[in-house]
Amino acid sequence: MSALGLTAVLGGCGVTGGSDEVTLKLVAADYGDSPANSSQKYWDKLVKAYEAEHPGVSIDVTVYSWNDVDAKVKAMVDAGEAPDMAQIGAYADYAAKDLLYPADDLLSIPVQADLVSQLADAGQVDSVQYGIPFASSTRLLFYNKTLFEKAGLNPPTTWKELAADAAALKAEGVKYPYALPLGPEEAQAETMQWLLSGGGGYTDTDLGTYSIDSTENVATFDWLKNNLVGKGLTGPVAPGELNRADAFAAFAAGDVGMLNGHPSLMQMAEKKGVKFGMVPMPGVEGPTKMSMGVADWMMAFKQNGHAEQVGEFLNFVYDEQNVLDFSREYDLLPVTNSASTVMTAAKEDADLKPFLEELPLSELYPVGRTSWAAVSAEIKKQIGTTVTSGSSPSLILGQLQSTATRAESAE
Repeated sequence: MSALGLTAVLGGCGVTGGSDEVTLKLVAADYGDSPANSSQKYWDKLVKAYEAEHPGVSIDVTVYSWNDVDAKVKAMVDAGEAPDMAQIGAYADYAAKDLLYPADDLLSIPVQADLVSQLADAGQVDSVQYGIPFASSTRLLFYNKTLFEKAGLNPPTTWKELAADAAALKAEGVKYPYALPLGPEEAQAETMQWLLSGGGGYTDTDLGTYSIDSTENVATFDWLKNNLVGKGLTGPVAPGELNRADAFAAFAAGDVGMLNGHPSLMQMAEKKGVKFGMVPMPGVEGPTKMSMGVADWMMAFKQNGHAEQVGEFLNFVYDEQNVLDFSREYDLLPVTNSASTVMTAAKEDADLKPFLEELPLSELYPVGRTSWAAVSAEIKKQIGTTVTSGSSPSLILGQLQSTATRAESAE
């Protein structure tokens, strides 16, 4: 879900006594879609509350869009001016260079124990946690209820049913029976959801190695090519040229029968009056047992010291109410068990409940590998070609596997 943006530079978690002052800088991403709900407002409110409880502490906040925030932090680090904290999309490169504090040095035991386990585990490099999950999301299959009712369809539970539903929707003149966004914006996400639904994935969990060209993965893309794309069931734009944002916009316009979506699509569709349902992603023989999860990360750089003050502030950031406020403001899933429990039971969060239920069953990108950035970039470039006429999914996935193996050995 790394695709929302703003930069918060928080200055200030200070020593609690005497005349000592510490200014901590936090660079954060913006999860808002307008000035009215900018993450700047969230951080300003949180900082004001924190400073009121910590005299002598000043906090300076800067926020960048998701288009810029990772590059901004990299430029600061490369210039020898690392922020004290960064809330961005990836941490592994910085951890590999020994630039980050381990979470053990920062968070209290209760706060660390409250983090959702598979998210915390995904923040590890060599069994040490450096990435602290900050926001998370899972994916479900969205379907247009109006189009389904018109065609007399039920939501699919298997690939075979999905293909049959898509064919029926096409016969009704639906523009995108199944929207398959394998364009460069977020192809790695759509790909992973399909790989998981086919019993595969990017890595072999037992061996701990990349398995992009596994038998299961090749079979998944053979099926997509032959049963969806090849039969004209994915719409007028070639999957390799269709980006997620465009697919979401088409769904909100009523032009899409089915697509994989995360919670923000609910708001988009509701604003446009689209009636939709959500079900687990269909699999080969039934609903997928493993969904794709995504997390964005908080990390703390060692350059300026202040581990104690940074830790005090982060323990405040991960307070149950603060996590709830953020998750509710931006329709994201909380990264703590305590906030998840509250949201699962609360009527006001009922629309997020299906996503919350998927979170314990989710698998994340292999973000703990410094090779993942290069592998992900190559997937975005190439994966769309696997479903074009005359292509060989086996050959292309094999090339991606070779890229991953080289990137891994170069670490």
